[in-house]
Amino acid sequence: MKISELENLKVQTINPFLKWAGGKRWLTTTYPDLLPENYKRYYEVFLGSGAVFFSMRPQMATLSDLNEELIECYSVLRDDWQNVVERLHHHQLHHSKDYYYEVRNSKPRTLANKAARFVYLNRTCWNGLYRVNLSGEFNVPVGTKTNVLLDSDNFEVLSALLKKTRLLAADFEEVIDKAKSGDFIFADPPYTVRHNLNGFVKYNEKIFHWDDQIRLRDCLVRASNRGCLVLLTNANHPSVVELYENDFELISLSRSSVIAADSKNRGMYEELVAKNF
Repeated sequence: MKISELENLKVQTINPFLKWAGGKRWLTTTYPDLLPENYKRYYEVFLGSGAVFFSMRPQMATLSDLNEELIECYSVLRDDWQNVVERLHHHQLHHSKDYYYEVRNSKPRTLANKAARFVYLNRTCWNGLYRVNLSGEFNVPVGTKTNVLLDSDNFEVLSALLKKTRLLAADFEEVIDKAKSGDFIFADPPYTVRHNLNGFVKYNEKIFHWDDQIRLRDCLVRASNRGCLVLLTNANHPSVVELYENDFELISLSRSSVIAADSKNRGMYEELVAKNF
């Protein structure tokens, strides 16, 4: 894709096509000034819904996540979005509670069918939650949303933006260590804090320990020393503040929680931003 074509993408709205716990759309809309204007390659190592990526629309990007099914979905939408949309139309036509569980229990063979299943389940499950059982099988119950295709969808433009993107199912350290001077790294890890939940939270099918938080901090310090621009979002907790206060500027931000069964139980939370620019 030519740079002029990428510039044309900037005048078109590209919304995240997935709903994801901890998604950062609020960051891009409420605090856009925290994001850099000039950088070389964009790196995002806990991709999820990719809200920051879709807002910034970088000319070159490396996007990664441990969730192989998630990365595969992005890859298929980049390379074969028309077939995915065709299958989403099929899911829309047949959607019901029984159909949802039929699709949830299915094991598609083709890449387009796998990607369409992933998007369909995300849009019609409870609160867009991604959760798997010990066997790695998606086990979120059906939700109240019935729209499989949305007015805000623009898969053709989304695919075009992803053409200049390297997609990796990989550990964050492997990816961050590839970033060079002038590159921008955005990291939004699982919000593990010391002495909370025994020091770990479920991250996809893996476990994200407090030791991983320390390892992430060390990776980002190394990247900062190489001349990379770094922005991290994390829990505003004393243990996290202590982890980053000597190496990064810290900013406390407010956001609303969206993952709760009842909207009246959703409230405002403090999050921490660590940055070096």
